[in-house]
Parts: sequence; structure tokens; C-alpha cells
Amino acid sequence: MSDPGDPNYDIPDSEDQKPDNNQLDEKVASLQKSVDRLCYKFDEFVTTQSQTPNGQQLVQDDFTTDFSKDENEERGNWSGRLDFILSCLGYAVGLGNVWRFPYLCYRNGGAVFFIPYVIMLVFVGIPIFFMELSLGQFASQGPLTCWRFASMFTGIGVAMVIVSALVAIYYNMIIAWSFYYLFASFTSYLPWQDCNNAWNTEFCSKNLKPAANCTDLGFREGQNGVCYNGSSVYGLWNASVAKANGITPRPASEEYLYGRVWRLYDSEGLHDIGTLHWDLALCLLLAWVIIFFSLIRGIKSSGKVVYFTAIFPYVVLVILLVRGLTLEGYYSGIEFYILKPNITKLYEAAVWKDAAVQIFFSLSASWGGLIALSSYNRFHNNALRDSLIVSISNCLTSFFAGFVIFSFLGYLANELGVEVGEVADGGIGLAFVVYPRAVSLIPGATFWAILFFVMLITLGLDSEFALVETVVTSIIDVMPRLRKYKTWVVLAVSVVLYLLGLLLCTDGGAYYLQLMDEYSGGWNVMLIAFLECIAICYVYGFGRFKEDIRIMIGDYPCCCIPWDGIYWWWAITWGFITPVGVGFIMVFSWIQYQPLVFGSYVYPDWGLVLGWLMTMVVVVGLFIPLVYYMVVAEGSLGERFLSIASPRIDWGPALPKHRALVTYVPGFVRDPHGKDTMQMENGIPNDAFNFNTHDNPNGIHNPAFEKEAKSRF
Repeated sequence: MSDPGDPNYDIPDSEDQKPDNNQLDEKVASLQKSVDRLCYKFDEFVTTQSQTPNGQQLVQDDFTTDFSKDENEERGNWSGRLDFILSCLGYAVGLGNVWRFPYLCYRNGGAVFFIPYVIMLVFVGIPIFFMELSLGQFASQGPLTCWRFASMFTGIGVAMVIVSALVAIYYNMIIAWSFYYLFASFTSYLPWQDCNNAWNTEFCSKNLKPAANCTDLGFREGQNGVCYNGSSVYGLWNASVAKANGITPRPASEEYLYGRVWRLYDSEGLHDIGTLHWDLALCLLLAWVIIFFSLIRGIKSSGKVVYFTAIFPYVVLVILLVRGLTLEGYYSGIEFYILKPNITKLYEAAVWKDAAVQIFFSLSASWGGLIALSSYNRFHNNALRDSLIVSISNCLTSFFAGFVIFSFLGYLANELGVEVGEVADGGIGLAFVVYPRAVSLIPGATFWAILFFVMLITLGLDSEFALVETVVTSIIDVMPRLRKYKTWVVLAVSVVLYLLGLLLCTDGGAYYLQLMDEYSGGWNVMLIAFLECIAICYVYGFGRFKEDIRIMIGDYPCCCIPWDGIYWWWAITWGFITPVGVGFIMVFSWIQYQPLVFGSYVYPDWGLVLGWLMTMVVVVGLFIPLVYYMVVAEGSLGERFLSIASPRIDWGPALPKHRALVTYVPGFVRDPHGKDTMQMENGIPNDAFNFNTHDNPNGIHNPAFEKEAKSRF
């Protein structure tokens, strides 16, 4: 049937209508036709006005909620409403939320730490998060190709990809360790519960006997505080002297990690790599196989996997909290964590630095993953809403995880008869030493160990998905012809990164992992964030970027608060507060720099040089494209600089129907690639949207954009 809005629409003849209709019948038919056309136009008006920013008429399916088809058929989009949010949440909520934040909180004044933590979230974390989501969504490009608004900043994308690749190598090794512990937990007696194993040393805590009366027992007192029975160790006759000589009792769980999992006792340092261990290599292979099959169809497959990997850790945390609150001594742990605030800590610059660093790296900002994930969004997705949801959820998760961890630490301290501070630790020590030690003392230890390590695996996998997707997306964006071979690209990336990660499966692998963790994603990532703010606000121009965001999220993106009432906040943060905050973290990191140590091992100079090379690879990647584009550009030095600091003709939304919304930029071309051959549903021809003239006489009238966005900021 013809459409009522069609000018040629005619009312179908009824069965008893005669060819010679009288005048009354013709008028009735004409009136019905007019009413139908009016109703059609009214429905169309209501739909577009209620769904589009500034009342501008768009194609009606711009705001579709039908996830059964892709808006961008060439690139693809998320298949479910929650796919993107859960992917971002899984990317942000990682191992650091469980093993680093609680430790920082108790070390920096307990509840007082939340003051600088929340301040840094508001002024540094959320602004960077929202900026990257908006950039990736607007351009529908990954971190390597989203800088077409100013080619001189392409190096930011290069640096992001390098950081993501380096982190992906060692992060998956941590997941492999979690698999190793998981498999080892399927036994009635956990292997880290005693000191009677081949990997245990004479200083394992359960092997050391009380020896204060060493000579009375007929043994020899060593000058290092150790009591010797002949040539073997009997115990410690003076713990203080032993500690001064670097000798302390080692928990069985620590010796399991160092002696069985890492085989670190067989290595003297970086120079002594030792042998490759097949069991670790197989666990690492398993981790990469899971990554490959989860990303085999890109976001179409990973977007479904995250429904489990992003939600399951919360289920486990709730279960562990309930169990932890039933353990004797839990309250001392909770009290140590949060109920002993030290207000004087606010006067220490190191506390503010710790808060800023934790926020920055907890949200995984400036690693490229946020841009990569958001590039698959539908154009009108509410990036502001998603930024607030993910950022706040991430921080609340850290806070909640602290209660879980310290309830168990309180129990462990109670069992050992020591203060909580003596068993509290951060990082790998908490995940693979302290917590397994606490679990081993609980009835049903096998079940709780399995549950904990499955949680660690799911926490790690989400972040690894985004890291690898960042690399894959960047490769395909640079070489679009590979898009139909994406499975092979994912396979190639996985194989290469797996082979590079085999170094971490050797005797000395843990030394190299610590080196990569310290230098691959440190202050160089903060430099990336600083340059992002400069690029967006001062080169591209905040005035234009805020209008780019407006046509994506509308005039009222946040409940009833208008965009015109809140964009100034982003102008202040992106233009001043955030870069100053990031600069503060960088400078403070340089001032407080200390050579890396791992336990009692001091890294040699050549090892530190290797670490700084990883850092400088990222920094050099920032500036090589700038030099390249300056060389290949034509004209004088000033003309070349202006050329690479200006948007390319293909910069902007991916689809012509969305490029048509950019009416606030004179000369903006709707279809630079000549791919759009279809008319808009409202009947306006395509060439009406090619804004090749300043006046744009055929463009859609939109009072909100009548003024040009002349200001850069």
C-alpha cells in the first residue's frame, strides 16, 4: 500500500464504489486523504522532536533501540544494550581493585583516603574517561585513527597501542598464574598449607622451631640470629638480629609462589633466565586461547562473554564478604581498613599522589581501550551517562572489595596472634600469598580457594579483552581490508603476544614481569593524558568538540539538566584542572623516583636501562608521527604546521546521515568518500547536506547552530 505521506497517495477504492463518484464522495475521500497525511506528518514530527537534539530532523532509526542490526554495517556495533557498559566496567574493574586499593586505603589514613580519592575521581578520572568515550564514539575510529582532526597527534594513538600491547603481555601472565593456582586448588589439602614440599626452604615458617634457648638445647647460635643444629637450620634464636640480616620466617604460601609457581629460587636475577617451564607455558596458552575465542568475532563475541566475566566477580565478592564477616577476628580487619582515620595524612603530598595514580590507572584511562570500545557504539549512545555509571561503579567496587579483603586479613591476624598491619600487603603479595594463606586456615579451604581464583581470572580476562581489542582494532582501522579477516588478525596478535610472554614462564620470569609492570605503563601514560587534553581543547577546540558531543547525546543528556548548563564544567576540567592534575602526578613521580627493587633483589643498571627503554618506546611513539607529517606536508614551515593541526576532510562521524548533523562547521563535507547513494527518509536529497558553501542554502535550518563555533576554547 502507498504511504499516507506520499504526495501520490490515494485512498483505495471500496468494493461498491462506482466509476462515477458523486462530488460528496470525492470530498470525503479528499478529506480522509488529508487527515491521513496530517496524522502521518504529526507522528513523524513527534518521533523526531522527542528523539533528536535541537529539534533537528534526522533519519528516524538514528535513535533505534533495535540491536538486531548494526547501524554501521561496515564496522559493526555492540549487539546488546548492556554490552558496552559491561565491557567498560570489566575493563576498568580489574585486579588492582582487589589487591591495590584496600592496601592504599589503610596505608594512607583509612577513611581519610577517600577525600583525595573522590576529589581525584571528579577532577581527573571522570573527565579523561568521558573525553575518550566521546572521541571514539564520534569518530567511530580506534585509538590509532581517531586523530584525524589534527594529524600531528597521531602519535598519541601509536603510544596507546604500544602501552596496551606491553601490558597485555604481562597481564595475561598474571591470569596464567591464577589458572595455575586454580588447578592446584582441586585437592583436599592445598599445596601451600605446609612446608614439607620439595620447593620449601629451611626458613619456611612451619619448619622453624622456638629457639630462644638455642645453646641450652645444645645447638649453635649464629651471628645472623639463626640457631643451627650442625649445618641445618633449627630456628631463630634472635628474630631482630635475623631480620637485620635479611632473614625472616617465610609463610608456606609465599614459598609456594616463589619456589613452585615462579621457581624464583632457581634464578639469581635478570641475567639468569633459567629454563622454560611447560606447566606455566600451558597455563599461559590456555589464557590466550580463551582470549582468542572470546574475541574471534570481535565485540560480537566478547560483548556476550562479559555478561559472565563482568558480573561474576560481584557475586563472588558478596559471597566472600558474607563468609568473611562470620570469621573470628574480622572486626579488627575492618577497623584497621576504615575505622581508624588519620586526618593528618591529608597534609602529605604522597597521599594525594597515591589517590591520583590509583584513580588514573584503575579507570584504565589513556591506554586506548576506552576509545577502542566506544568506537563500536551507536552514534547517539549517551556517552556521558555511561562514563558516570562506569567510573562511579569502579570506585565503589574498590571500596567494597576492601571490606572483603580485610575481613579475611583480620581473621588471619587473629589466628597468627599478630597485628593486622603485619599481614596486610598490596599487589601480587595480597592475591597470591596473604589471601591463600588466610583461606588455608578456613574450614572448606578448597571451595574458598577455587572461588577466589575463579574471581581473579574473570577480573583479569575483562581487562585483557579490552587490551587485545585495542591492538586489533587499531590494526584493522589502519588497514580496513583486513576487516573481513578479523579472526586471523586476532589469531596473529594472540600468537605474537603469547610468544613474547614465554619469557615470563622461565625461572627469572617474575623479575621481568615486575620490570614491565613498573616501566611500561607509568608516567608515560600520564603524558599521553596530558597531550589528549591539549589536543582536544587547544588545537581542535573545545567549542567545536562540545558541539560534536551535543549532536551525539542531545540537549538533555543527564536527566533534566541541559547540556548548555554543564558543558562549562568539561571546559574547565579538560582545559585546566585535569592537565594540571596529571602534570602534578608526573612531576611528583619524577621527584620521588627510586630504582626498582623486588624484595631484596636490586635491579642492575642494565636492567633499569631496559625498563627505561620500554618507557621511551612509548614516548618516542608520541612524536615520530609528528616528525613524519611535518616532513611529508607541503609548503612553508608555518603552512605545514597549520596543515597537520587542522581536520582532514574525512574527519567526523562515519555515516553520512550523521555527518549531516555537523551544520556548525562551514565547509564540512557530508560524504567525503562518495559512498552514500540513498536519500534520507524525509525526502531531502543528499547534496543538500554537502556543506561546501558557507551559506549552505540547502541545509536544514537549525537555530541552535546558526552561530559558528569560532572559538578554539
